[in-house]
Amino acid sequence: MAIARFPSIVIDCPDPDALATFYGKLLDWKVDISADWADVRADYGQCISFQQVDPYTPPVWPAQEVPQQMHLDVIVDDLDSAETAVLALGATKHDHQPGTTFRVFLDPAGHPFCLCVN
Repeated sequence: MAIARFPSIVIDCPDPDALATFYGKLLDWKVDISADWADVRADYGQCISFQQVDPYTPPVWPAQEVPQQMHLDVIVDDLDSAETAVLALGATKHDHQPGTTFRVFLDPAGHPFCLCVN
């Protein structure tokens, strides 16, 4: 028997509103914003939360001077079209691309995330 249900990821960032809006559009999930916190939630219940921290230091990837802290892998059908879409949302493609079945991007707060194909 599980102790808890619906694990959630909480991501530190300088602007929860902006980051939740970014991931809400990326995943087509509902966005709920409050003063220093925001959530994006799927219809089936999964949630990612964003917490404001000050001062915020973005991770440096792939180096570890400032560790990446976390990253999300999201599954896409086509890397090229997904890349175009996330760049339009405000992501940045990272210079270091270590694989061929995924691409590494930085969200608007500097967190690495990967677009992955099955």
